[in-house]
Amino acid sequence: MALTHWGFIYTAPGVDPEGRWSTADTDGCRTELVALRSVEQAPDAARRLADQGAQLIELCGAFGPVWTARVIEAVGGRVPVGAVGYGPEAVDQVHAIFS
Repeated sequence: MALTHWGFIYTAPGVDPEGRWSTADTDGCRTELVALRSVEQAPDAARRLADQGAQLIELCGAFGPVWTARVIEAVGGRVPVGAVGYGPEAVDQVHAIFS
């Protein structure tokens, strides 16, 4: 089975309360980009992605293990969920961006 539809969920300042959903389509794959105000919105967004046929969901590094686990639970194993991680060499740079 080829990957034809997936979603990436991230947080961003200034996003509408409902989030901002955008789509990038290529000839072979649809990517749903979901910007949310907070990680607390992610379980509902992930369920929506799974309901719409996403084959996998990736989360930005802001989610951490707790919210990643909540998203995994929210989709009930219907699709794999992964999370972006940063190695130790990037910790200071990432901290500078978000502090």
